[in-house]
Amino acid sequence: MSDRRRLHLGAFMRPVTIHTGGWRYPGAWPEANFSFPRLKYLIQRLEAGKFDAFFMADHLALLNMPVEALRRSHTVTSFDPLTLLPALAAVTERIGLIATASTTYNDPYHVARKFASLDHISNGRAGWNVVTTANPDAALNFGHDAHMAHGERYKRAREFYDVVTGLWDSFADDAFIRDVESGIFWDPAKMHVLDHVGEELRVRGPLNVARPVQGWPVIVQAGASDAGRQLAAETAEMVFAAGGPIADAQAFYADVKGRAARAGRDPEGIKILPGALVVVGDTVEEARAKRAHLDSLVHYDSAIGSLSIALGVDARSFHPDGPLPEIPDTESSKSGRERAIALAQREGLTVRQLAQRLGGYGGAAIVGTPATIADTMEEWLETRACDGFNVMFPHVPVGLDEFVDRVVPELQRRGLFRAEYEGTTLRDHLGLARPENRFFAPEARAAE
Repeated sequence: MSDRRRLHLGAFMRPVTIHTGGWRYPGAWPEANFSFPRLKYLIQRLEAGKFDAFFMADHLALLNMPVEALRRSHTVTSFDPLTLLPALAAVTERIGLIATASTTYNDPYHVARKFASLDHISNGRAGWNVVTTANPDAALNFGHDAHMAHGERYKRAREFYDVVTGLWDSFADDAFIRDVESGIFWDPAKMHVLDHVGEELRVRGPLNVARPVQGWPVIVQAGASDAGRQLAAETAEMVFAAGGPIADAQAFYADVKGRAARAGRDPEGIKILPGALVVVGDTVEEARAKRAHLDSLVHYDSAIGSLSIALGVDARSFHPDGPLPEIPDTESSKSGRERAIALAQREGLTVRQLAQRLGGYGGAAIVGTPATIADTMEEWLETRACDGFNVMFPHVPVGLDEFVDRVVPELQRRGLFRAEYEGTTLRDHLGLARPENRFFAPEARAAE
């Protein structure tokens, strides 16, 4: 293999198809979100395609949209990621397993323990997608009357990261001796008590799980706001970026990597993978027709509900055939609102047109033949718009099978993607270093 850059590919699988009409597509599996046999098939096909990771988002409340729209949504039910992924680890060998866990509505000890356990169960394939939870309804499920403000959520997230990674470093890698003859199971001198007391959190430790196989599970982050970018620059090893025009992606790529360098990190230690819905056809025209059919399966109730979520306000009162009115700031996702407003302005869309676009899937899409899809992915990689993609499938199983059977071989033929896994851990797949234990690294011992 030459020294040319190669793509990293994650599969965004919660819901198993991001497109609102995908569960209604002919031949689709409507029950796949909540069917272990279906999910087992999908992840094994992705592993056969040598994907870096199977990526699960998570919701801590029903989507905050009107019930007439919600009743049409296939995202209402899904397995808890940290219950499902250990089961999927048992039926796979190499593919990474990334789960979302909120820093707003979890405690650090729980998160550290569960991801350390997943990393051991999977032999080093775990990743933690760090999110702050945008849905204000989640607050009501955790004993709060109101959602935490955007800035406060990110402040808590930054400290939460420090605590979780500190807990993962509770034991030296060689702390567990298990000496049968002497009867010594572990060495107390190789245990660190975190004893963290901060502005947001108070956690003693140590974690009651051995240090993860990867040192730390891979840290993933998806925020696109200024606070989100800064958190990614300081903490993330993989960034799930928004799509959009290639120039915007290039600017985002340069911004996050530049912030990382200013934070004293190696920019190559962060892999930026924008999300992309990929629709495959024998011809470009056929692929576009498939996309049009998908969009036609989205009911307007769902469309306007999706627009309301993106904007953080109830859009049902907007004039459907008028321009998008001025949208006030809310405590919902700032980046999602800004992308929706920018799309409406850039393409001159009415409220109805914007809702229909977002109601199906309003993010970046690559629609074409295996060759033209590979062309686009290659351009993005070579012009530093990304390090790869988090692929979203229009429907399953066929949309996923078409990518694995037709697009992956074309990428491999061009030398843009691996033909075989070259390592066993998610860090191996992504080309990421294993972090040293901050309390038991050679320099830490020397300081003592």
